[in-house]
Amino acid sequence: MIKKTLAITLLILTFISCDKIDELTKFDIDYTTNFTIQATTLLGTPFDIVTPETTTNSESEFENNNTNSSLVESVKLTTIRLDLQTPASGDFDFLNEIFIYITADGLPEQLIASKVGIPENGARSLTLDIENVELEEYIKKDSYRLRTETTTDQTIESDHEIEIYTKFKVDAEILGV
Repeated sequence: MIKKTLAITLLILTFISCDKIDELTKFDIDYTTNFTIQATTLLGTPFDIVTPETTTNSESEFENNNTNSSLVESVKLTTIRLDLQTPASGDFDFLNEIFIYITADGLPEQLIASKVGIPENGARSLTLDIENVELEEYIKKDSYRLRTETTTDQTIESDHEIEIYTKFKVDAEILGV
């Protein structure tokens, strides 16, 4: 009986320690980029805006976390938030829907997040719904670009500068673990 209890205890401890080691091989990488939605009177018509390239510095990010690109197993988007920078009196009430796509040299465009039926509640920050897609190859590149496809349901009297904050969860082997 004692042998069975000891064996079960050791088995449980092994699983717990494996989970803790697995958590040590995960880390976050944050990026921000800006784009501007120009003043417009068009309503209900989707229009695209391409952000400037975002430099990933992925090799240094991996190195800072004791790994390298060949040991990366998975990269998933965990957070994407839009923060209105200007105008000071603006909000996201003009926005009806938004879709955000990622692209990088040699890789196809991929939908990563969206929000449909955005409420008119005076918000200056908007968290989007995330697509569960693998983004490892995009983050391993030197840079990537985001394309936003937006539809408005109100006129926009002045340009709206928006910051996109993204957080990616990287799962990698660290020091071969």
